[in-house]
Amino acid sequence: QVHMVESGGGSVQAGGSLRLSCAISTCPVRLYCMAWFRRPPGKEREGVARLDSDGVTAYADSVKGRFSISKDNAKNILYLQMNRLKPEDSAMYYCAGAHNPLLPGIVDDLWYHHWGQGIQVSVSA
Repeated sequence: QVHMVESGGGSVQAGGSLRLSCAISTCPVRLYCMAWFRRPPGKEREGVARLDSDGVTAYADSVKGRFSISKDNAKNILYLQMNRLKPEDSAMYYCAGAHNPLLPGIVDDLWYHHWGQGIQVSVSA
């Protein structure tokens, strides 16, 4: 059974920073790919960043250079550091995991098997 619990969301002004955390409990399942998705108001869920078990990362064009995905393997926590936030970054953010290798890059959410409950990020102008 895999449990993923997000924390660290909230409200911030444009230009500010937030760090999202996702505590992952995976025993005995191994996750090959972990990712952050978001669902802006009235829009489809979209991939934001991805981290594979071999350390390879991928980012959506809209967040490249501003967001950074990482993982503390000792604590089994996935992070999303979000800098220079914009109002269009406002969304419900979800962490996700896949227990098999995926094609490279930001792939559709349908390929991920495990999800957190989501956490709100609001960026004001």
